[in-house]
Amino acid sequence: MSRNKRVTRPVTHRGQKTKQNILEAAEELFGKKGYERTGIVEICQRAGVAQGTFYIYFNDKKAAFVELVKELSHSLRREIAEAVKGISDRLEVERVGFRTFFAFVIKHRNLYRIVRQAEFVDEEVFRWYYRRWVQGYSRGLTKAMEAKQIRSLDPECLAYCLMGIGDFLGMRWVIWEDRVPPQKLFKDIMTFIQHGLSSINFLGHKEKKKH
Repeated sequence: MSRNKRVTRPVTHRGQKTKQNILEAAEELFGKKGYERTGIVEICQRAGVAQGTFYIYFNDKKAAFVELVKELSHSLRREIAEAVKGISDRLEVERVGFRTFFAFVIKHRNLYRIVRQAEFVDEEVFRWYYRRWVQGYSRGLTKAMEAKQIRSLDPECLAYCLMGIGDFLGMRWVIWEDRVPPQKLFKDIMTFIQHGLSSINFLGHKEKKKH
């Protein structure tokens, strides 16, 4: 993933804060103006740092973009992990996870635009973003299948399906209307997921084992 785009890891609190300011400025500008129309000078002006300071942490604009995609990914996964910590029921994990995802997107509305741009700026980090998500998601789903909490399906395929639901619903309500899905619609979302994952079918009968 952008192997030649070296990123310097700050060792002091001040350095970490400076780098974070640069990334936050880049997040705003890449999201609003797009990667191609955003320059390093503008990022530095928005972050309140000298242009030379930018090059302490990033070789070039692309390195900053890649780091930003990785940082957004880590932050989102960390928030969801904290939110579902201690929850053992998989359907409840999905419910809390979806709500946390929508809340994160409200705070980071440019996430959608930045990740979609990544497909053309750096396809490797674009694929990494989704594959990294699927790795952890699949592990959790596999454990739930082993515990007989949800029906046995291909965990990778299921992870992408659930991510797709969150992605498009987040776009529909959070991005387009600046709010989480209304309570009734959120219940419908979870009903759909529950009956798709549950080991009990819509009529309330256990699925028969195939012989």
